Amino acid sequence: MKAAVIVFPGSNCDRDLQVALRGAMGSEPEMVWHGDSEMPDVDLITVPGGFSYGDYLRAGCMAAHSPIMREVVARAGKGVPVLGICNGFQVLTETGLLPGVLMRNAQLKYVCKDVWLRVETTGTAFTEAYEKDQVIRIPVAHHDGNYFADEATLDELEAGDRIAFRYCDGEGGGANGANPNGSQRDIAGILNEKRNVLGMMPHPERLADAALGGADGRPMFDGLVAALS
Repeated sequence: MKAAVIVFPGSNCDRDLQVALRGAMGSEPEMVWHGDSEMPDVDLITVPGGFSYGDYLRAGCMAAHSPIMREVVARAGKGVPVLGICNGFQVLTETGLLPGVLMRNAQLKYVCKDVWLRVETTGTAFTEAYEKDQVIRIPVAHHDGNYFADEATLDELEAGDRIAFRYCDGEGGGANGANPNGSQRDIAGILNEKRNVLGMMPHPERLADAALGGADGRPMFDGLVAALS
């Protein structure tokens, strides 16, 4: 399996993603600069977290217009899996690969902590190594993670089994305080219609090794390797 990590000015999680992919694949992913217009032949494209272009205009907006993103969109249209994490999720919504937008957190403050997620679907290469309704612990670190879409879009996501993860409490319920940013319907991650594009706010790469304090993110990367090798 071959994977690529897109690198933007301001990215701060590209190396974390590189390490997580290396651990799962046993080989180095390609680090692809945002200004490139060509993409190597890869089985997986990842768009990392961070503050691309400093988020000076709007989170993910400027990165969505980088030359390499035209190729990311084209590859996604051909079925290549694309994973966007945190700022990467924002970039994917800005390109139109995923519906909805990410707004300022409801409490108007940056949030950085571990949260609980409930796995909503396993019918995708990104989540097939988990069990449905499994509760996992994954960190979040964002200021603009409040997922918003109109009711019709939210209903389409529900009906199409396209909500990948929801914020929950440690028992899998929706207790007060479980949602860290005000996202509608406690959405933490969504899929496109073809199910080959996943955007999620929490950072699985930050808990993909026991040495980091937990490994609940590791099955995502191991599952992708198993599915795409």
